[in-house]
Amino acid sequence: MNKLKILNDPIYGFITIPNPLLYDLIQHPYFQRLRRISQMGLSYLVYPGAHHTRFHHALGCMHMMQKAIEVLKFKEVQISKEEENALLIAILLHDIGHGPFSHAMEHSIVENVNHESISLLFMNELNREFKGQLSLAIQIFRGEYPRKFMLQLISSQLDMDRMDYLKRDSFYTGVAEGNINSDRLIQMLNVVDDVLVMEEKAIYSIEKFLMARRLMYWQAYLHKTSLVAELILTKTLKRAKALTLQGIVLPASKSLSFFLKNKIEKEDFNPEVLAQFAQLDDYDIVSALKVWQYEDDFILSSLSKMIINRDLLKIKLSSEKFLSTEIEALQKKLSSQAGISIQDSEYFIFKGKIKNQAYSKEAEPIHILKKDKSIEDVVEASDQLNLKALSKPVTKYYICYPKQLLEN
Repeated sequence: MNKLKILNDPIYGFITIPNPLLYDLIQHPYFQRLRRISQMGLSYLVYPGAHHTRFHHALGCMHMMQKAIEVLKFKEVQISKEEENALLIAILLHDIGHGPFSHAMEHSIVENVNHESISLLFMNELNREFKGQLSLAIQIFRGEYPRKFMLQLISSQLDMDRMDYLKRDSFYTGVAEGNINSDRLIQMLNVVDDVLVMEEKAIYSIEKFLMARRLMYWQAYLHKTSLVAELILTKTLKRAKALTLQGIVLPASKSLSFFLKNKIEKEDFNPEVLAQFAQLDDYDIVSALKVWQYEDDFILSSLSKMIINRDLLKIKLSSEKFLSTEIEALQKKLSSQAGISIQDSEYFIFKGKIKNQAYSKEAEPIHILKKDKSIEDVVEASDQLNLKALSKPVTKYYICYPKQLLEN
C-alpha cells in the first residue's frame, strides 16, 4: 500500500507524509480522534468560520517542522535521519492529549490534568504498539535529549506549534491581524551550540509575530464571547458531574458517563482510563448538551440551553477587580428570582481574570544571532519600544451574570 500520501491544505497547499511510520501514526484511532476536536473550542460562536480541528493543526505543524529541518540542514546543522523522524513524530503528536473543545475538560470532569501529560501518556502507549519506534521522539518531547534546539522547535516562544496555529486560526477566523510570515521566520532559523537562534535579519518578522500573537489573544482566544461560552461549558460539565455523583443518571455516551461517574486525577490515568479518554470528543459533549437541555435540573438545563442556542451569560471586562459585594448582591437577586440557593447561583454568577503576555522574559528567550556572531535576547536586539511593552503581562478581570438580572 502506498503510504507516502500528499494532502491538500488550504494554507500551505500540498503537505507530504514523508514515511510509512508517520502515515501509520496518522491512521491510528488516537490521531483520527483529533478530526472530532475543534482547534478553537467554542470560538465558532463568534467567528462562524472557526470550525477547523486539531487534526488540521497537527498536520500543519508537521509540515512546518519539515521545512525547518530542511533549512537547518541547508545551513549545515547536523540532523540524523533518526532525529529528523523523531522531531516529526513529536510535533505531530504534541496535541494528541487534548480533550473535547480543547480546554474545557481540563477544568471540569478531569481534575487538574493538563493536555500535555495526557499527550505523553498517548505517546507512551503508541510507543508500545509501535515497538519502541517513538522512544527518541518521547525523549525530545520530555526535554531529556541533549540537543536543546530540538525541544525548542516543538515548544518555545517561537516554535512550529505557534507558527501554525497563528497562521491557521487567523485564516479560519478571518482575523487578518493574526497572520504571520512563517516562511520568512523559518528561513531565518539557525542553531549555535545546539541552541535555536534567529538571524538578525528576521527581527521585524519576529516583532510582527509577537504582535500578531498578542492581537490574536485579545481578538480571538480571549474574545469575551468565546471566553464566556467556554466558562459556561466548564460549569455545565461540573454540574453534570455533581448530579451524577449524587446518583442521578444523566443520558450521555459511555465514555462521557465514565468521566462523570469517576473522580479522575493524573495518577488515575491507567490504560483503561486512557482508552475511555480516547473515545471522547466534541460530539459526545454536543449530544449530551442537546439532551441535557430537557433535564429536570434547572441549572443543568439552563446552562445547556445557553450553549446550544448561543444565548449566553452577560460578561463584563475591566482592568479593575470586581468587588465581592457586587457578586453577592447579584447572587442574592438571582437566588430570589429563580428560587435557587445562593450556592447554586454561583453557576450563573462568577468572576475571574484573564492574562495576555505575548512574550515572557522569564521563559527561554528568542535568541537573535547578530552579524558579529554575538547572541542577544530579541527584546534587547530590537529597536522597537513596543517589544518591551509586549513582555509585560496584561491582566483583565471579568464578571459573568444572566442578562435578565439587568432587565428586571
